[in-house]
Amino acid sequence: MASRKELANAIRFLSMDAVQKAKSGHPGAPMGMADIAEVLWRDFLVHNPTNPSWANRDRFVLSNGHGSMLIYSLLHLSGYDLSIDDLKQFRQLHSKTPGHPEYGYAPGVETTTGPLGQGITNAVGMAIAEKTLAGQFNRAGHEIVDHHTYVFLGDGCLMEGISHEACSLAGTLGLGKLIAFYDDNNISIDGHVDGWFTDDTQKRFEAYGWQVIPAIDGHDAAQVKSAVEQAKAESGKPTLIICKTIIGYGSPNKSNSHDSHGAPLGDDEIALTRKALNWAHAAFEIPADIYAEWDAKAKGQAAEKAWDEKFAAYQAAYPELAAEFKRRVNGDLPANWAAQSQAFIEKLQANPAAIASRKASQNAIEAYAPLLPEFLGGSADLASSNLTLWSGSKPIRANIVDGNYINYGVREFGMSAIMNGIALHGGFIPYGATFLMFMEYAHNAIRMAALMKQRVLFVYTHDSIGLGEDGPTHQPVEQTAALRLIPNLQTWRPCDQVESAIAWKAAVERKDGPSAMIFTRQNLTQMDRSAQQLTNVARGGYVLKDCNGTPDLILIATGSEVELAVKAAEQLNAEGKKVRVVSMPSTNVFDAQDQAYRESVLPSAVSKRVAIEAGISDFWYKYVGFNGRVVGMNSFGESAPADQLFKLFGFTVENVVAKAKEIL
Repeated sequence: MASRKELANAIRFLSMDAVQKAKSGHPGAPMGMADIAEVLWRDFLVHNPTNPSWANRDRFVLSNGHGSMLIYSLLHLSGYDLSIDDLKQFRQLHSKTPGHPEYGYAPGVETTTGPLGQGITNAVGMAIAEKTLAGQFNRAGHEIVDHHTYVFLGDGCLMEGISHEACSLAGTLGLGKLIAFYDDNNISIDGHVDGWFTDDTQKRFEAYGWQVIPAIDGHDAAQVKSAVEQAKAESGKPTLIICKTIIGYGSPNKSNSHDSHGAPLGDDEIALTRKALNWAHAAFEIPADIYAEWDAKAKGQAAEKAWDEKFAAYQAAYPELAAEFKRRVNGDLPANWAAQSQAFIEKLQANPAAIASRKASQNAIEAYAPLLPEFLGGSADLASSNLTLWSGSKPIRANIVDGNYINYGVREFGMSAIMNGIALHGGFIPYGATFLMFMEYAHNAIRMAALMKQRVLFVYTHDSIGLGEDGPTHQPVEQTAALRLIPNLQTWRPCDQVESAIAWKAAVERKDGPSAMIFTRQNLTQMDRSAQQLTNVARGGYVLKDCNGTPDLILIATGSEVELAVKAAEQLNAEGKKVRVVSMPSTNVFDAQDQAYRESVLPSAVSKRVAIEAGISDFWYKYVGFNGRVVGMNSFGESAPADQLFKLFGFTVENVVAKAKEIL
C-alpha cells in the first residue's frame, strides 16, 4: 500500500511535469498543498467522478487558481474524465487543462478561478446556496441537501479586498459547512510577503465570526485530518484552517522561494526533486498501486447510490417537494412561467403608467417572484433605492435558513461574485442590485459570470445624469457602454414599464449567460405598441414609430431618451420629414438577430441616423456611422436637479432636431 507521502507526491510530479512540458505555469502551490489535498480528497471529499454534476456532492474550489495543476492532478487521479494526455496538453490550445481552472472544460472544476479572491467568494455563494436550499427542502428525517464547500486559498486571495467582503458576510451568516484551507507559505510572485502582508489572519477571521484552526503543519497528514474533523464538528461557523506549508515542497533549490511560484522548475531541478522525494518514475508515469489508492469512482458511486435511496424515501413522503427540487436543480422554469409572464406583460401594455423603470423593475419582481421560488434576491445596501424587495421577501440570516433575500451590505464586488457561486451551485436564480455607477467595483465578477455562462441577473438603477443632485461621482456615463462590451453579457436599458418587464423575462429565460438590467430613477412615459411591436421588444431593437415609405432619418434611443426621440420625430414629421424611431433596449440582443431582421429595423439604405442616449457618445457610432450624429455624453456630469442637467447636456427636443437637420 502506498504511503500518504507517495500519494501526495503523485500530485507533485504530475504538476511539475505538466508545467515543465508547457514551459509555463505555477508548480509551487501544487507542490506545497499536495499533502493537504491528499487528506481532503481521499478522507473527506464526498464526490462521484462518474457523475460530476451529482446534486449533493461536496464542492471544491481552488481559489488560488494559478496552481491549476493541483486540481487537474486530483481530478485525473480520482478517476474523472481527464486523461494523462489531457494533462500533457496543459496550457495548450483547445485542451481541457487551460492555464487557470475554467468552468466547463475539465469535469469536476466547479468554477473559473484565477482572479484572486473570487474563488473564495464563489465558495461563499455555494455555501449560502447549500444552506438555503437545505432550509427550503429538507424535512425531519429527510436531509437531501447536506454537503460541504471546501476552498484552497493563498496569501494573494487574502490580500484582495473582495476576500474581506465575502468572508465577513460568511461569518455573519454562520455558514458552518464552509471550510477554507489557507496555504500560509509566506510567498507571492514578488518574494517573501513580509514587506507587504503582515496581517494577523487568525485574528482577522476570528473577528469575522469564523472558527480558526491555526498553526497546522500542512505537510503532516495527521494534523490536517484532525483539523478537518474539528472544522466539520462546528456547524454554526465557517472554518479557516491555517496551514503552514513550503512552496515548491521537495525541490532542493527552489522550495520556499518565489522561484517556484510562477515558472517551471527546469529539467535539472525536477531530476533533483525526484531524487530528494525518492520518486523513481518517469515524467507523467504513475504506478498502478498509486492509481488504485486514488481511484474514487467506486466510493463515489456508492455515496450517490445511498443518496438516491434517501431521495426515493423523500420523494415518497413529499412528492411535490421532490418534483420541485428536481426542477430547480435542473434549471428548468415552471410550466406556467411562459403564459403567466406574457400575460403580465400584456396587462402592463393595456394599462399605461408613467413610472420610473426602477419601480417597473420592482413590479416585475412582484409579479414574477411568486412564479419563481428559485429567485434569490438581494441588494448591496440600497434596497430602498434599487427597489429589489417584494412582498414575499424573506431575509436570510444565520438563524433563518429558508429565506429568499440577501442583505449583502456595501459589498458590490462581493455580492456579484457570491451570486456567481449561487448560480454555479444550482437550485437558484440569483439577482442583486446596486447603483449603475458601482458596477465598476464589481466589473470583474460580471465578466466572470459571462465567461462561465451563468444565469445571474445584475440589476442597476440610477442609470445616468438623470439621478441628479448626487453629482458626477454617482452619475454613470461610460458604464452602460462598458457592460455592452462584455462578451456574452446581455445588457438591457428599457424605456418604460413594458420593456422593463420584458427585460426581466428575457433575463430569467436565458440559461447560457448573465444579464444586466439598467433602470432609471426618473419617471418614464409608456409607449404605445402594437401586438407585433410588443413581440419585437424581446429582439433587442425594434421600430417603435414609423413613417410612410422609406425614412429620411432614423432616430435610435434607449431608456429615458426614447420619449425624447419620439417628441423630436413628431416635430420633424410636422415639418415634412419622414422619421423612424427605433427603441433599442438591448444592443447585444439586437446584434444577435438575423441580418434580415436587423435590415428591416435599420435599413442600410438610410444612412442618416441620430442616436440619443445619456451615456458615452462613442459607443453609438457603430449604428449611426461617422456621418451620423450622437446626442450623448462626452464628459462627466454635474450636481443639479435632473431636468437642469438634461438641458445642460443637450438632451432636449430642440437639440435633437438641430442635430437631425445637420444631416438632413
